[in-house]
Amino acid sequence: MRMASLFQKWLFLTLWLPVFALADDSSPLKLATFRVDATPPIGSPVAYAPARKIEDPLFARGIVLLGAGKPIVLCAVDWIGIGNSGNLIFRETLAAAAGTSLDRVTVHTLHQHDGVRCDFRSEELMDQQGFGGKKHDNAFCRQVIDAVAAAIRKAVLAAEPVTEIGVGKAIVRKVASNRRILGPDGKVSIVRFSSGAKNPAARDAPEGLIDPELKLISFWNGEKPLASLTYYATHPQSYYGKGDVTSEFIGLARARREKALPEVAHIHFNGASGNVAAGKYNDGSPEMRVVLTDRMEAGMEQAWKNTVKTPLSTRQVSWKTTEVHLPVADHIHPEELKALKPKDANEAMSRGRRIAWAERDDGQGVPILLTCLNLGNVSIIHMPGELFVEYQLAAQKMRPQSTVCMAAYGDYGPGYIGTEIAYSQGGYETSPRASLVAPQVERELLRGIEELLK
Repeated sequence: MRMASLFQKWLFLTLWLPVFALADDSSPLKLATFRVDATPPIGSPVAYAPARKIEDPLFARGIVLLGAGKPIVLCAVDWIGIGNSGNLIFRETLAAAAGTSLDRVTVHTLHQHDGVRCDFRSEELMDQQGFGGKKHDNAFCRQVIDAVAAAIRKAVLAAEPVTEIGVGKAIVRKVASNRRILGPDGKVSIVRFSSGAKNPAARDAPEGLIDPELKLISFWNGEKPLASLTYYATHPQSYYGKGDVTSEFIGLARARREKALPEVAHIHFNGASGNVAAGKYNDGSPEMRVVLTDRMEAGMEQAWKNTVKTPLSTRQVSWKTTEVHLPVADHIHPEELKALKPKDANEAMSRGRRIAWAERDDGQGVPILLTCLNLGNVSIIHMPGELFVEYQLAAQKMRPQSTVCMAAYGDYGPGYIGTEIAYSQGGYETSPRASLVAPQVERELLRGIEELLK
């Protein structure tokens, strides 16, 4: 199916759905959880190489919240990115399985760099140039999507009542650091990638702007814990690129918590971490993956211990949506790209991503649906792309008396999304290679976030 027809369908659905849905107490609030293996087979392409080894399994995990209007589905996948038609088809399939509408389903990735890429339109364009199957495995992606849908259909039949919500917070120490180190001239002098501690200057530079707090939202049926949703902003990789598939230190810490509390569904979402990674503290050695896992586990455990529970009824649950239009970067010229003959798979993928993104422009920019789940005094915002941490911190400032969580890495189509000033500072994240949006994106996204948090 072509992207144009897919997005016409999306726009039709969202325009005719209410922007704001507030539940009453006429039906009990229930929660279903699901977990599906999303590990690619050996030989299947992952982010930078074919999968040659499975270090640990990858999963698609999530919840279905029932009783507060139409079902709400939140899904987190241990892949590097699910973009453009990949994200849309994933959400459409889960919506049908849950018996809900497209605007009430979110699909995010944790962005592990030895994980799977899913972008059906980009793969179609690559295939036209003779590079099909080099960067995407569409058959495997569809298999996982169908498996998640089947798991949701089964899960909702066993949904359990929700009587209380828990909120816990903890500082994660010596994991996150800002990737962009500015020089005296205000320009990026060092990009501190995930294993930046190899460079003494990057290692010794200040931690920089991050959100050090891990937030944990839990659902309870009386004294019985049902699910733990954690939110933390950092690129999750310690070392990568050889095809050794792993959920990385984020997934490994989650697995330890799962072992400690096996009766609880553990689901992690990556926050706005486009310009945040473990680079100050990580030298890329195998030993540091263990250390980073220990630190993440400690933060997750402490947030669980710090949890404070309060009653939750359907009247306190709402779902809000707003549409934004992300401006396509000036450096993207679809007709020129279509005439380009890529020399290798990397160039073909770059070309495909840009065309797939630009095709979605409706004349105002690319329409993206932002959503927010409100649970009493908790707001969970769902965002696209590799978002800079400034957006997460701005959202928290808009509602300082509430707990505001942010899940980024939804639709992976736009790539990195910087702040307006960042595009004049240089650095990898806002370069034409990495970001497919224009600097004006900041004002549009902040407008959307403010609308959600009104």
